[in-house]
Amino acid sequence: MTLFHPGHHARLVAGLRALADFLETRPELPAPLTVDATVFVSEDADEAMRAEVERVAAQIGSTVDNGCSAHGHYRTSVAFGPVQYRAVAVLASARARYDALLSYSGAVVSESDEGV
Repeated sequence: MTLFHPGHHARLVAGLRALADFLETRPELPAPLTVDATVFVSEDADEAMRAEVERVAAQIGSTVDNGCSAHGHYRTSVAFGPVQYRAVAVLASARARYDALLSYSGAVVSESDEGV
């Protein structure tokens, strides 16, 4: 299940509107090329995480992007021009690979770092 925090939804929407108003009244400012609003599904069994992404996909009228499944990510999204809303589940296989990668952190030190 995706994490819900009371009041967060309304604060986020208000912040997005405020950003849009801010940029609209200052056309001389550089604007980001894209805006990505990503929701990460709470860690759970893979089946439950997939079900949550599928639930979100149904709510936003989208499909699940299977192109990322080889990397252990299950996601859906909807775009509003350069603005994207995305729900992502990081499945157990991807979390395990990431944990294994981090287990080497600090194990290899270059000669230039030895004196630090």
